[in-house]
Amino acid sequence: MSTKYLTIKKLTETVGGGTTPRMVRHYHQIGLLPEAIRSSSNYRLYNQSHVQYLRQIVALKQQGFQLEHIRQLLGNQVEPEANVTLLTRLQQHYYSIIQKISRLRQTASALERLLGGDRSCQTVRAKAIAQIKQLNADCFELEDELDPMDSLWEAFDASILSHPEAFEESLTYLLPDLSGRSEIEADLISKLVLACGDVSLVHCLKISQKAIAAAREGLKSGCQIVGDVGAISAVLDHPRLAHLGCRVDTLIDNPHIISAAEAEQEFWHSQPWQEKLLHLEPGCILVVGYAPSTLVSICQAISNKQLKPALVIGMPIGFNHAPAAKRLLINSGIPSITISGTFGGGLLAGTALNAIAQSTIEKPDCHCYLSQ
Repeated sequence: MSTKYLTIKKLTETVGGGTTPRMVRHYHQIGLLPEAIRSSSNYRLYNQSHVQYLRQIVALKQQGFQLEHIRQLLGNQVEPEANVTLLTRLQQHYYSIIQKISRLRQTASALERLLGGDRSCQTVRAKAIAQIKQLNADCFELEDELDPMDSLWEAFDASILSHPEAFEESLTYLLPDLSGRSEIEADLISKLVLACGDVSLVHCLKISQKAIAAAREGLKSGCQIVGDVGAISAVLDHPRLAHLGCRVDTLIDNPHIISAAEAEQEFWHSQPWQEKLLHLEPGCILVVGYAPSTLVSICQAISNKQLKPALVIGMPIGFNHAPAAKRLLINSGIPSITISGTFGGGLLAGTALNAIAQSTIEKPDCHCYLSQ
């Protein structure tokens, strides 16, 4: 057998991603994977085109695409009508997923109200659990059954009037195990969760290995801090940054920019901001929370060795460019903090820097992050 061909076992080992020979045979059966040539012993023999094709299938599956959608996406459908039909089906699939997410969020919200209650809510929590046990259906599996519990939530609402909310105490019940994270990183994660009110952010947050160290070293040296728009600069902790000797600058210094869409268009169509980017100080910290194209340009400048920041906090908003920009940042090798996917915004980007600045001042000699 020629060495340019792979057996089905070797094919799955090369592709990885949890693929098995049984899955490959199924893909052949449903017409998803092109058929292979046969050896004299009737074994399938695969080439590099099969490797690439199977990797595409695995990648799309990991993104949640159904096999029928993958077959259509990879099926070389060039007719306009076929593409319109496929887009309609993908749109319907997207709406279906959003509905499921909405129902799951409703369930998560109910659980958060139970688990996030502090000591002052223990009595109401105990009554809630007792009431849940009396329900005929499990309300946390069948979200539609939550309506009979309206009176219970009213009791929860009434219980909050006598005391302030204990945020940190609530997080002890809601956050996943962070024992594998350094103290400073765990504090950063907690502050980001509190800034957006969504615990699922933990699973989307990407902190590169040297990000915390690079941030603290830069802040201690009084590095330049650059926000992509004025709204970013507004949420930064100026007193603490001034204490560290850090100057805050704004890349797109237009006070009329109040949205991600405006920031994107301003950067795309205004040459001065792009030129200003290339003249930032070496070792600066960039905080991007609005325009995806700003982050793309930063990554390109880093790749071209035109920009050498100490850290990039990249959390722009967007449904297409933003996820791609964040992937570029992650792959750039520069110390970075980002949130994968579409999630982000100026408040989160600013909170990330503020949390590190606070820990740098309050715990200047802490080196817990170096052992991670």
